[in-house]
Amino acid sequence: MRLITLPRVLTFAIAGAGGAAFWLLHLPLPLLLGPMAACLAAALLGVRMADAGTFGTFMRTFLGVAVGSSITPATMGHLPDFAASLAFVPLFIVLIGAVGYPLFRYVFGFNHPTAWYAAMPGGLQDMLIFGEEAGGDPRALSLIHATRVLVIVTVAPLVMVAYWGVDLSQPPGRPAAEMDPLQIALMVFAGVAGWKLAERFGLFGASILGPMILTATLSLTGIITTRPPAEIIWAAQFFIGIAVGVKYTGITWRELRVDVGAGLIYAALLALISLGFFELVHLTGVAPALDAFLAFLPGGQAEMVVIAIIAGADLAYVVTHHLLRVILVILLAPIAARLFRR
Repeated sequence: MRLITLPRVLTFAIAGAGGAAFWLLHLPLPLLLGPMAACLAAALLGVRMADAGTFGTFMRTFLGVAVGSSITPATMGHLPDFAASLAFVPLFIVLIGAVGYPLFRYVFGFNHPTAWYAAMPGGLQDMLIFGEEAGGDPRALSLIHATRVLVIVTVAPLVMVAYWGVDLSQPPGRPAAEMDPLQIALMVFAGVAGWKLAERFGLFGASILGPMILTATLSLTGIITTRPPAEIIWAAQFFIGIAVGVKYTGITWRELRVDVGAGLIYAALLALISLGFFELVHLTGVAPALDAFLAFLPGGQAEMVVIAIIAGADLAYVVTHHLLRVILVILLAPIAARLFRR
């Protein structure tokens, strides 16, 4: 497989231009939303693009490292405090499915497996695999889930800036020049080794969960004592933006009207459901408002980690909720799909 191809070089150039434009315009999360928006616009214009391949996956591992390095003995002591909030997650999933499935099945006319796995707020790749194996349309699933992530990841920072006044322009960590080179080397090792070990054991979300588990172990034992440097988190944002934007490559007008249209309506309904749970959790005093907001937004796992890091949210709280949501969907969605079809 060739690492350097013309579509890939073109993609990087487009993404770089988008990031630079967002930076110059002082828009929030320029290295995430800029490449995402630029790649989306290029796809709609018919430009042939390609994702970053294995290197893009490698860059995602640092998000797992960032989360794992935040898991310290002190944060572990707070895990029981999350129980009351985590109890809302199963109900959250059921309501999302109850709204999403009829929308896709009866309003937009998708077949059963496509409608079911489009409505499930799990990991994008996992839902594509399950949906395709069940006879669903993988292209429609890809566009619907990409649109869900795109809308939520785009709107969330705007809400955070307007409502809470969060400064999303602050560096997501210390500069690499101020950090111990040994710590950086240990984090790179934890990222790669955790990713490959998780792949070998067939763990879902291997590129994030594997590094997170290994780094958390090293953090709890005092071997890793800091988060990845700001430059690495910025680079990870860039590649995640590309990954979402290029999902629209080769899109047709029918796909834009049906698949993306369905995804947009679904994302709006999800936002309303998420708002209800955010208010419920916040009013009960279980968690601070910003943490609850990020925990109950069903965006992509990697994308929500990036936003939580930049916003200075409680990573352990936010990630625990997203992990529980994804785990429950992956474990139960295939079983429920077969029972529901009968």
